[in-house]
Amino acid sequence: MPVPVPRQRDIPGTESGPGATSSLTLLVIEDDPAGGLTVPEILDADGHRIRLRSARNLTEAARLLTPDVNCVLLDLALPHGPGAGSGAGAGSGDAAADPFGALRQVLRIAPRHAVLVLTSEDDAQRAAEAVRVGAQDFLFRDELDGRLLSRAIRYAVERKRADIAQYKLAESKLRAQENARLERGLLPHPLLEGSDLRFAARYRPGRSRALLGGDFYDTVRTPDGTVHAMIGDVCGHGPDEAALGVELRIAWRALTLAGLCGDDLLATLQEVLEVERPCEEIFATLCTVDIAPDGRRAGLCLAGHPAPLISRPGRPARLLPYENSGPALGLLPRARWPRRQVELGGTWSLMLYTDGLIEGRIGQGKERLGQDGMVEMINRHLADGLSGEGLLEASVTEARRLNGGELTDDVAVVLLSRAEG
Repeated sequence: MPVPVPRQRDIPGTESGPGATSSLTLLVIEDDPAGGLTVPEILDADGHRIRLRSARNLTEAARLLTPDVNCVLLDLALPHGPGAGSGAGAGSGDAAADPFGALRQVLRIAPRHAVLVLTSEDDAQRAAEAVRVGAQDFLFRDELDGRLLSRAIRYAVERKRADIAQYKLAESKLRAQENARLERGLLPHPLLEGSDLRFAARYRPGRSRALLGGDFYDTVRTPDGTVHAMIGDVCGHGPDEAALGVELRIAWRALTLAGLCGDDLLATLQEVLEVERPCEEIFATLCTVDIAPDGRRAGLCLAGHPAPLISRPGRPARLLPYENSGPALGLLPRARWPRRQVELGGTWSLMLYTDGLIEGRIGQGKERLGQDGMVEMINRHLADGLSGEGLLEASVTEARRLNGGELTDDVAVVLLSRAEG
């Protein structure tokens, strides 16, 4: 059926300037052989140009649907299906089977375009149903004029933009939720059943809106009663480094449960790193501790990582000895990592941490907190009676405060404690 858009006199449109309105292009799909729209360009009452294109069937419409088309105006009476558009009665059986078949096809070939449908005034229920199917709006053939068409086009275009934006927002939220669930699943779950040690940890990635960074940690108890703990740091802060950190943590747990320890364990982890890292410049620091079943002594291995901090009742906290430590994983082939025996005593707390905790700045200057500043900070919190989760939370919070805002590096802190009964 023809679309009765009246011819209008030429009214010069505003081409430029702050109040200029961009031209719109409308693709009209209707099958009247006479062609209801014979004017290649019309103007609405405000002088805004609307370029017109006409298609007699959906095949022709698909060819004319170029990126500069803003809106599609579809005659709901358009036949569809095989042979549609070849005559007034073509495809009538398909239209009876699905009165919105043509609209569904248009929505399929033009998913990002605004779509208006045109119908008769006595078919209002069908017009409303067309909107539920996916059209932005409907127009009645007997009421249509240039001004109404222009307003309907602009409304439909803006509504389509809003729909697309809302869809992208919902898709982004869903993807963020899926990523968060995935990252939470990759965080470690300590295996300490049967041990009298208390465990606490804090993790804060440096990447914005991330749950995982390049830092990683884990703790497991092997069948002989030994508690193994480790903390590490892959250089860099991106998703590749986070993925590599997860791989190293899982490999460490598997190797530890298989019976490896000390230098043999670190040498094997270096092989894993060399195979999995995206480039040869990537390395990782690591600290491993294996605590004897009686809880009074431990073996310590450092691979380019800061030494743990130990605190005992009645004594100030201090760093464990870190002489003769080995290089970071991935730096030197055939490197060795000496294992040092450490006496812990009966009651103690052992804190493992990554350098994100100590590399934050102090105030506006270039001075960093450093290991000495961290030891002083921990001793203040211990003097205030803090322990466990409270001690770690207070320490990370103060490091952020001293830095004047969020720490740019990943931060991981693990605290193992034992109280002799």
